[in-house]
Amino acid sequence: MYWTSCYAAILGLIYIKLSLDVIRMRNAKKISLGSAKDKELKQKIRAHGNFIEYVPFSLILLFLAENNAAGYILVHSAGLCLLLGRILHAYSFTRVPPRTRYRVLGMQFTFFSIMLGSVANLYILFLGHI
Repeated sequence: MYWTSCYAAILGLIYIKLSLDVIRMRNAKKISLGSAKDKELKQKIRAHGNFIEYVPFSLILLFLAENNAAGYILVHSAGLCLLLGRILHAYSFTRVPPRTRYRVLGMQFTFFSIMLGSVANLYILFLGHI
């Protein structure tokens, strides 16, 4: 089974939610481009932007590790860290003011997921299966 597909699907739904948050706020504040220096809209834009900056690369690493026969535990550890990290990070940006503790924790989980995927792929490439 390809678990990366499951994580990608769940993260895709979160991405839609973040996108709709930006659209709704733009409509409510009648701001069609940029943030017009509106702090709350800027937060939503950054939550959306940060998500799309980290998730694709993370999913690519996860898919490659899984496709290269990384173990079940590694795939789920990286996938769950990514999912939890992105949820915590997005949550921090939905609050006014942002919850810095959740933002930092979210990035730590996200970076750990990227590190797991990177190390797993390098290990598999140079030393064989995990």
